[in-house]
Amino acid sequence: MIGGGVAVSLESRGRIPVVHDVRLEAAGELGLALAVHTPAEVAAVSDVVLIAVVDAAQVREVLHGDDGVLAGSRPGVVVVLLSTVSVPEVQALAQDCRAYGVELLDCGVTPGDQAAHNGMVAMVGGDDDTVARAMPELADFAKKVVHCGPLGAGMSTKIARNVLTYGSWRAAHEAAALARSAGVDPATLIEVIDEADPAGATPLLWLRNQVAAPELAAEAGPQVLRLMDKDLSAAQELATGNGVAVPLVNAARTHGEETLGVVADAPPAADRTTRGLQTMDEVYGTGLADAMPAERKPALEMTVDHLFGEVWNRPGLSLRDRRLVVLGATAMLGRADLIEVQVRGSLINGELTESELDEIVLQLHYYAGWGNGTAVQAGVNAALASWRDGFVAPAEER
Repeated sequence: MIGGGVAVSLESRGRIPVVHDVRLEAAGELGLALAVHTPAEVAAVSDVVLIAVVDAAQVREVLHGDDGVLAGSRPGVVVVLLSTVSVPEVQALAQDCRAYGVELLDCGVTPGDQAAHNGMVAMVGGDDDTVARAMPELADFAKKVVHCGPLGAGMSTKIARNVLTYGSWRAAHEAAALARSAGVDPATLIEVIDEADPAGATPLLWLRNQVAAPELAAEAGPQVLRLMDKDLSAAQELATGNGVAVPLVNAARTHGEETLGVVADAPPAADRTTRGLQTMDEVYGTGLADAMPAERKPALEMTVDHLFGEVWNRPGLSLRDRRLVVLGATAMLGRADLIEVQVRGSLINGELTESELDEIVLQLHYYAGWGNGTAVQAGVNAALASWRDGFVAPAEER
């Protein structure tokens, strides 16, 4: 789709593109005159070669081999990669090209349905000289060419763009599921959103504020966070009551401070002990650190300093992710009281909904055994009961 569209756009600007497609008839279907049988033939008569395929494996297939682009190239040719691949793949492909004296640019494009109408935005990564050499061709198929930075920057921008696209689709799915569960037709939700935000500005509203007026955004952040937490809490309550899974809502509430750029009142401490005590409060609820015994036995010291000061603070897994790991391990002990502690912490932090806890109980019945699964159910029930009653653990239990 994109490759054929780009060729059509180039031709509309007076260029005569030389094209190759695995379907030899594709060029004729698009009214393109110069179609050849191999990528090497394209490279042999081109200063700039555009590659638009599905994935990195297909890119390598197009580049390499006796009939590949590199076989037909000469030093000075510029290869422009339009396919979305990982940034490490971009770097590796560029290295392959350099061995032949060929330069590679990564060039994410969007939206694909405008490829044939000179309507895409091109996000280019590469050095200034190489981008300048390819700019006439880029400008002839795209309505806007944005040089995002060095090699890999264009692909990084496209990947970030994709995150916004697919993330918004998931947000729309969860919103529609919540509306449907409450008896509201999703078409009604669409009508409301279209009327309230006809320009579709809401998804980027806060990011624009952070970029254009960071000081004002930082000042408004705490107040917006309170509203955000209240509104997402209401969404979680509706989801729980109606049996709707809303993982994106849960993540949005859990990471609200990060989303809005709100600095926590107490940043992570530099020393392990203080950091560990802070993390224990984050995991199980404020007040646990204050209830710790004054006498530091070795086991307690290792728990605070190493487990919570180091392990729970490692990057790579969210607090919720680590909680799920601990819940699975704890289930094997058959200890309802320990399950209750973990589940209560997840409820305090808004990490898990009641419907998600039901699924966890079901899963663990099979993987931990029926007896242990029953203990998990008891722990979950106890945590939910105390949570509904506004439970705050006494100091001796904490």
